[in-house]
Amino acid sequence: MDRKDRLFQLFSKNVRGVLERAAADPDRIEEIRMRIGAPLFLIYKGAEYAVSRNGALVSRRGWEDGEVMRIRREDVEETLQCAVRSSLYAYAEELRQGFITVQGGHRIGLAGRAVLEGNRVKTIQPVTFLNVRVSHEIRGCADRIMPLIYNRAAGTLYHTLLISPPRCGKTTLLRDIVRQVSDGSSDRPGQNVGLVDERSEISACFQGIPQNDVGRRTDILDCCPKAEGMMMLIRSMAPEVVAVDEIGGQADLEAVRSATYCGCRILATAHGASMEEIGQRPGLRDFLENRMFERYLVLGNARGPGTIKGVFDSRGRRLLCG
Repeated sequence: MDRKDRLFQLFSKNVRGVLERAAADPDRIEEIRMRIGAPLFLIYKGAEYAVSRNGALVSRRGWEDGEVMRIRREDVEETLQCAVRSSLYAYAEELRQGFITVQGGHRIGLAGRAVLEGNRVKTIQPVTFLNVRVSHEIRGCADRIMPLIYNRAAGTLYHTLLISPPRCGKTTLLRDIVRQVSDGSSDRPGQNVGLVDERSEISACFQGIPQNDVGRRTDILDCCPKAEGMMMLIRSMAPEVVAVDEIGGQADLEAVRSATYCGCRILATAHGASMEEIGQRPGLRDFLENRMFERYLVLGNARGPGTIKGVFDSRGRRLLCG
């Protein structure tokens, strides 16, 4: 079964048939969105399309066309059952958090009616909205920037922050940096990496086993809150590098600070479009002013996801132009 077949097996028979007819390369599909009563949408090559029943990709002007496929309740219900192989009970904790990670590393976001237990979300039932974020592993995408974030004199990684708006490739780049730091190279010794993968987006663990290559010396805490996970890994696994996606909350920042005091190198990402935007966020502004991070990588989408707009040192001096 090839990659296309494995991906489309996640969907209901009705949706699967349309996707198999779609004029789209699965390796370039970023998201597949299903909302009851709305068109089937693809994020493809960075643009949004609806899909017609014959598989044509329809731009915004044609969305009201009667040929555009519209999602039914049974499409969502059957897709969810296909994705979890009819074992929803096994995904109870992930459902409570609003997403599940399935074989192949694909992450399915869910929304609908939240069922509460006290003040805590117990589950989502019924699920009426699905967003399948297609896993893309691009080995070697960090090759260009590895020499800039590695301190040869000290023999270790610089404290590094990747800054990126949504859908600009920061998680894909983070994953490949983790892999390269973990495995090492002919001129870089491998290091023990502790990865806190709160949403299963980096390693894409399925039943505890990473579906993506994050390196031979990487220990993972999957589906664990970032702040708690960083401290747990430091206490239990003695990492040399701690990697985490999307820091921003005060608890995250305090955990990052504590990790540095423990002698760990930090590899993290944060939402933002520029150094200036990061500097306007109170917690991260303090990190900038105190030169906590030694390297900043700013990503964009001008030439597709993963476009490097610039690399900066701790003083904000540009080391590489995009």
